[in-house]
Formats: sequence, structure tokens, C-alpha cells
Amino acid sequence: MALCLSRSFSSYSQLHLSSLLSRCKPNFTSPNYPHKLPKSTNLPLVHHQNQICSSSYSMDAPPEGYRRNVGICLINSSKKIFAASRLDIPDSWQMPQGGIDENEDPKVAALRELKEETGVSSAEVLAEVPYWLTYDFPPEVREKLKHQWGGDWKGQAQKWFLLKFTGKEEEINLLGDKSEKPEFGEWKWMSPEQILERAVDFKKPVYKEVFTVFTPHLQ
Repeated sequence: MALCLSRSFSSYSQLHLSSLLSRCKPNFTSPNYPHKLPKSTNLPLVHHQNQICSSSYSMDAPPEGYRRNVGICLINSSKKIFAASRLDIPDSWQMPQGGIDENEDPKVAALRELKEETGVSSAEVLAEVPYWLTYDFPPEVREKLKHQWGGDWKGQAQKWFLLKFTGKEEEINLLGDKSEKPEFGEWKWMSPEQILERAVDFKKPVYKEVFTVFTPHLQ
């Protein structure tokens, strides 16, 4: 598995990240508590700029029609962020995420999903985004998921957590805990800029907001 060299943020990278983060904002919104759905999606890589920006928000709960989800921003001692390449979308990298079970606490879901997807259980929660973030599925992705999941979701409403990795890298295993089908092919420690460059377009606004909220912990 590939491993990026860890380096502290330079003044330039901080300015560059600030520029990236200022371009667009996601929905601020998380309920209805839909059952957990299969995570592996076999989605195409899509580029729908009109799907990226939205101004609707709610601090308390996700909007109707959005699947509840958690996102995990896992950092190491050098403040680099864990990202992995999707097996079903070539050249697409993302941070771990996954559905919340019915009546499951989002923080518990985040720790569970991290272990299921990466094998990591040695992590401590440092912070969380105090509101829900949403992204919309592009039309063709929504149609594909409707047939695959058996439900018509507009997109996903996510609660994001910042976790610090406290174990050794040998613990990281993309086969996860083998309770779910593997989703990732390789992993790296990345900067926020690197993740934003490699993420699918419709997730980038949420990622930008996550990095903005967690900036004090990433510097």
C-alpha cells in the first residue's frame, strides 16, 4: 500500500487550502432514520457542477429524503489525513464513510464504520462538525442507487467526526473486519488539498466544509 510522506502545513499550503475552501459551500443539514443500506455502489465518476453548490441548511436534523451517514476524518501524528481509493470508481479517493443503523448513535456508527472499512480500532474522537452536511446524488447516480438499494434517496446527510489514529500502521487493513465487502484498493496519508483534488465532484463541497471546521486540528 502506498504511503505519502508526512509534512507540516507550509504557509503556502494553508493559503491554497483557504482558497479552495472559499469556492463553494455544501448543504448544512441530518431525521428520518433509514435502515443501513449496502455500501458498495459501483458508481460512475461523474462531473455535475450544478449538483455541487446549495444554500439550504438546518443545524438540527437532515432533510427528508436523505440517507443518514457518518464521515470520518482520520489524522495521524503528523496531521495528515487518511484517504483510500475506491475499487468501483477509478482514480477516485475518499475518506471513510458509511450508513447509520436505525437508532444508532452517530459517534458509535463512526467508530464502527472505521473498523469495518479500514480495520482501525485504535482511534480517539477529537472533534465533530456540530451540524449535518448533505450532498445530492447526480441524476444518473441516484437512478443507479434506486435500483441497487431499493429506495429513492436524494443524497446523503452526513455527521462528520475528526479522529486521531493512535495505533501502528500495521493495523490498517483495507479488508476491514471482513464484515463487509471491501471498498478500497490502496490508502495514503494526504493533505486536504490532495484529497480535494482526488475526490468525486459531488463530494467536494462537503469535504471543503469539513476541512474548514477541523482546520485548528490540521495545522
